[in-house]
Amino acid sequence: MSELTRRQQQIVDFIERSQWEDGVSPSFREIAEHFGFASVGTVVGHVRALRKKGVLPNAPRQARSLRVQSPLALLRKRVVDIPLFGSIPAGFAEDRQQQAKGCVSLDIETLGLKPSPRTFALEVRGDSMIGKCIVDGDIVVLEHGLTPRHGDVVAALIDNESTLKTFVIEHGKPYLRAENPRYPKLAPARELVVQGVMVALLRKRR
Repeated sequence: MSELTRRQQQIVDFIERSQWEDGVSPSFREIAEHFGFASVGTVVGHVRALRKKGVLPNAPRQARSLRVQSPLALLRKRVVDIPLFGSIPAGFAEDRQQQAKGCVSLDIETLGLKPSPRTFALEVRGDSMIGKCIVDGDIVVLEHGLTPRHGDVVAALIDNESTLKTFVIEHGKPYLRAENPRYPKLAPARELVVQGVMVALLRKRR
């Protein structure tokens, strides 16, 4: 939400006070009279700016229809729930089934994300990705369906075993690289299927 000018904040305060004291929102004419505006058109301009900034929700043109958007309501528009499908090994690949574990709530504005129905999250288990600052207990947010690029962190099935690694192409062939020298690179014997490309990393407080 953009910062309000002094006059815009005064108008918001007046609308909230009228709602609290009178039980109804002020009309455009009442706002103009209260602030000494020469015309209702000035109020219309301020209301348009406040709606653009998200403080007043868009509403049909009805008498006394102004409602101040609460900070909590504004925050809820920014927060989305992403399904959390269990954990993924950041160590040696494991043969395992992923099960829905719940969801994780994300502030998409702060993270700069544009989630889709194919966005999901996994909890990291292991230390093979510490070179990318991904540690045990972190949550990786991934997008299914993206084409991985060289250097992307991906959740992948390699010969039917799941793992979290860096996607690398060498001599035209893809393989998975650990970011910890204790682990070998993983080249597929039969098949490498990228299930998701990492788009965000979340860390729990220890």
